Amino acid sequence: MSLKIQSTSSSRRHFLQGATAAGALGFPAIVSAKSPNAKLDVAVIGCGGRGGHNMRTVGNTENIVALVDVNDRNLRGAASRFNQAKTFHDFREFYERPGNYDAVIVSTTEHTHAFATLPALRAGKHVYCEKPLTRDVYEARLVTETARKAGVATQQGTQIHAGGNYRRVVELIQGGAIGKVNEVHVWVGRAWGWQSPEDAKKNRDIVNVQERPQEAQPVPKDLNWDLWIGPSPMRPYNSVYFPGPKWYRWWDFGNGTMSDLGSHWNDLPFWALNLDAPTTIDAGGPTPHAEIAPASMWARYEYPARGDRAPLSLTWYQGAEKPEIWKRGGIPKWGSGVLFVGDEGMLLSDYGKHLLLPEGRFKDFKRPEKTIPESIGHHQEWVRACKTGEPTTCHFDYAGPLTEANHLGNVAYRAGQKLEWDAKNMKFPNAPEAEQFLKREYRKGWTL
Repeated sequence: MSLKIQSTSSSRRHFLQGATAAGALGFPAIVSAKSPNAKLDVAVIGCGGRGGHNMRTVGNTENIVALVDVNDRNLRGAASRFNQAKTFHDFREFYERPGNYDAVIVSTTEHTHAFATLPALRAGKHVYCEKPLTRDVYEARLVTETARKAGVATQQGTQIHAGGNYRRVVELIQGGAIGKVNEVHVWVGRAWGWQSPEDAKKNRDIVNVQERPQEAQPVPKDLNWDLWIGPSPMRPYNSVYFPGPKWYRWWDFGNGTMSDLGSHWNDLPFWALNLDAPTTIDAGGPTPHAEIAPASMWARYEYPARGDRAPLSLTWYQGAEKPEIWKRGGIPKWGSGVLFVGDEGMLLSDYGKHLLLPEGRFKDFKRPEKTIPESIGHHQEWVRACKTGEPTTCHFDYAGPLTEANHLGNVAYRAGQKLEWDAKNMKFPNAPEAEQFLKREYRKGWTL
């Protein structure tokens, strides 16, 4: 078939009870008028890579009516599968057309997530957006508040949240298996970002670059580079940005491993401990680079006592950074993991397994009954929510604060000092100069 481009311009129950009590669901003032058995009409913004997976999964049961991508190769592939869908290069022009759709899936690079998400929310459409929800703190707050007002079904694409292992960990922590939790350590082995060529080779980074390249390379024939750059400052095309997720190390386009994998790994303590905004954030690592996120770093968040919960310190580690207890062999040396430290023991988890420690103390431990039902699937949760109003587990009122916290770790790292966070007013009382990292200026033609 020929491709016709329309435009070419430059503990679930426990969790839900707790969330409802906190008034956090914001869900939903607007519910699709379709019956639960009717198919949704869905627009897909970003059709390659993860976006292609999202498109195919939802497209198995729902109608894909529009396809948007800055890359013709992705559009051709998507259109060959969903040949009744209208196709676009620029999602701004898609949104200018009459809104004959019920929901949108956003799977662009994160520096355009907010731009692709907000028009749908303001139009009262349901939204599934890949993680991280936005490129910075300001955008995360704006998307969260807009979604709350819209009252539509939302879901961040944090697919591991649907896994059974996370549910069992949440039940154990919320059931008091290790007592009151006062420390959490989260580490990931991935080391992508600013580092030496030797370390990049050792860490199997997908690209190594220490500075922005000055030379321009030919733009791939299928790629609209102007639209890919979007709201960020224009720069010549170079293969250090695209193809592949090499772009996420550049501050103009992403926030490195902290916000990418933090969306998955910090999700577990956020869920299990009902976290939201920290009061202080500290961070460290190599001297911050003006344009490139680090391969290795750490960030520490402090939370005050809340209700029956103890004061909490949560520390993130990536790349070469690891918790001291890991270094000295006090726990199994898993490549990536989450360690909850309570006053009656510890719990170590990764995506697919977990351990209560020390194992001897828990050898006769009787596990609590399951209180969080198994997920019907991360995408299926969202589709059901669009049709029935039943809440998802990664709705934007949950994913927004998680995204903010991850970004704050990078803000503290770039600021080079411990920050006091006034979450309500989005200010750092002790370091107002660090507020420059909360948001960015947009290129002409791009507004939120």
